Formats: sequence, C-alpha cells, structure tokens
Amino acid sequence: MNWNKLTSAAQIDEIKALSSQKPVFIFKHSTTCSISNMSLDRLQRNWKEEDADKIIPYYLDLLAYRALSNQVAQDFGVIHESPQVILVRDGKVVYHESHYGISYAALLAQNG
Repeated sequence: MNWNKLTSAAQIDEIKALSSQKPVFIFKHSTTCSISNMSLDRLQRNWKEEDADKIIPYYLDLLAYRALSNQVAQDFGVIHESPQVILVRDGKVVYHESHYGISYAALLAQNG
C-alpha cells in the first residue's frame, strides 16, 4: 500500500481539494496501540493496487503529529478517536469509523 504521509496542516487543504476528484481517506494511527496496529494491518492486507484508482489513502501518525491530529478532527468536524478512518468527498466527511468498526470493505462501499 502506498500511503501518503499526513505531516502538515497545509495538507488538509490539499486533501479537501483532491477529494473533489477522488475520495480520500485518512487513517489516524497510534503506533503504540494494539487495536490500531490490527486495524492498520487489516487495511493493508485488503488493499489492492487497483484501489488507487478509487480512493487516495493518507496515513497520520497521531503520536508524532498530535496537534495535526487535533486539527484534522476540528477541520473535518469529527471527534478524535484512535485508530480512526475518515473518508472525505468534495471536502466533507462522508464516513468515519474507529476501533473494531474499521472495515476496508465498508470504507470502499462508501464510494457507491
């Protein structure tokens, strides 16, 4: 899986702009959490290269970028959770899920 690393606040506007062309999902990951590690592994195992034509993946290490993680929650109007997936289409959150609710099939199903 070829993740785009989310490391700066300027990328939030980039994600909003990109999401008008193709849905973007952000995976907020805590590197010290076993549930987060399990969720990341499931996402990566289910990813197929052709999915890059359907959706753009972003990875946010929320321990390294805590302030950015909080800004993502604020800018997109979702409560911060970890692990968490946030799907953005046309600059707005259309789906989000956390913990054991994270499912790659459900995430892709949101694309209609």
